[in-house]
Amino acid sequence: MTEKQIEKEVNRQLVLFEEEVRSGTFTSANIKFEVMAERFFEQIELEGKMKQLWRDRLKNCKARTYQAIGHIRMDKITTMDVQKFINSLAQDGINKRTGKGLAEKTQKHYISFISDVFEFAKRCNIKVNNPCHDVHAISTPKTKRNIYEPDEAQQFLNILLEKADIKYVVFYLIAIFTGLRKGEILGLEWSDIDFDNCIISVNRTSLYSVNKGTFTDTPKTDNGYRSLKVPESVIEIIQQYKEHWENHRTNMGDLWNDTDRLFVTYDGKPMGPDTPRHWLVKFCKKEGLRYVNVHSFRHLNATLMIEAGTDAKTAADMLGHSKPTTTFNIYAHAFKRARAKASEAVANSFSIDIKD
Repeated sequence: MTEKQIEKEVNRQLVLFEEEVRSGTFTSANIKFEVMAERFFEQIELEGKMKQLWRDRLKNCKARTYQAIGHIRMDKITTMDVQKFINSLAQDGINKRTGKGLAEKTQKHYISFISDVFEFAKRCNIKVNNPCHDVHAISTPKTKRNIYEPDEAQQFLNILLEKADIKYVVFYLIAIFTGLRKGEILGLEWSDIDFDNCIISVNRTSLYSVNKGTFTDTPKTDNGYRSLKVPESVIEIIQQYKEHWENHRTNMGDLWNDTDRLFVTYDGKPMGPDTPRHWLVKFCKKEGLRYVNVHSFRHLNATLMIEAGTDAKTAADMLGHSKPTTTFNIYAHAFKRARAKASEAVANSFSIDIKD
């Protein structure tokens, strides 16, 4: 369907649903939450405006939410009902993988899902109040980020440069020196590398969903489109990798899937999102290095940048955050340490003799 046809069909479905509401088929007095939620999912699929990853996250919230409130009429669901459900998600044993409750961030996904369904109902002229406005996620203990100390990072770099395949050398050099998200690195194409000016630009992200497999999307935020300066030494290694990449493409001949991506499988298909992690686990084990996850290199970059005196606005721009407050909230400890170092630097600049 063309964009115009899609828009026409979306409007047609809304009109049909509003007619059902007016005719009494659906009213605030009889529509159950699960029925309304399924209508909501149909609508967002038709509109196609919500990012695939977020659609998948909301769908992952369906089972538990339907079990808790799916059978209740929309006009009967209260703030207390929703808060009670969210409280239950924080209880030990809910997360089958960890044996603990769901993380605060995941709880917020559930709140967003329920809230979005109620807002959709109001959009369809069903008279209901959104009970989520005063619902809060339950705080969970914050775990210390597992990132390399500077000397560990240097050791990792030394061994990486000496022993790793050039594809992964380039991947982790970009991760360390730019702080790009994993999906942003996997989405890089050769046209994004300015070899003359040592600049890497972010124009897309490579993601994975159960429904679509590996797919390309726009950056996470509007600020995700950005260009970052990297050291000339990093660009030189990327240039070596490009020559290796082009030779491999030529050798593959007709078996090669035409692509401009930096990081691909042996036959040119986009590299899967779990491949960098699987490689890193094996590499760290083989070389006797402490394992940290792929995302930790982004945290390492941000922490070093902030402790070097970078302000929140500049750091947000470089990390692709939508606003500086996001950066400040995530890296509050790094900013505190930076302020302490700044105060110490001033104190060390002067001496004060205290006379008896």
